[in-house]
Amino acid sequence: MSDDIESAGSSDPHMTVWGRLEEQRKWYAAKSRKARGMYLRVKLGQIVVGAGVPVLAGVGAPALVTATIAASVVVAEGAQQLFQWHVNWLSYRATAEELKRESFLYLAEADPYSGADRHKVLALRMEAVIRRENDEWSVQSKNPQPQSNLDA
Repeated sequence: MSDDIESAGSSDPHMTVWGRLEEQRKWYAAKSRKARGMYLRVKLGQIVVGAGVPVLAGVGAPALVTATIAASVVVAEGAQQLFQWHVNWLSYRATAEELKRESFLYLAEADPYSGADRHKVLALRMEAVIRRENDEWSVQSKNPQPQSNLDA
């Protein structure tokens, strides 16, 4: 990793900064898609399985079967709370969109990217976005808050 950073410093600053921006934007977009997919799969599974519980009880399925199926809904919710797919989906998507916005402003040479030092401004702003998301992720990881049903 340090070799990449050292060799990047010797190349064109514009390309180095732009490459990092694109790399980070793509990373956050991909992680957002993955978290979204996991969240939606778990929630859809909970809905389908949860809807089957009263059906099983109604048709006289053994209590152990009904209870086991019902418990899987609780396990799925526990996994969602543990892995925070919903929170990560929204956070990563917001970061990817913020990086995309910065890239559009940069390409248009709009403020704050209208000066000769625009690649330095981009580097500083991009790293601030990434640092902020990393800090929020770190806080969330240390102190996960249960999500309310209103989040969905």
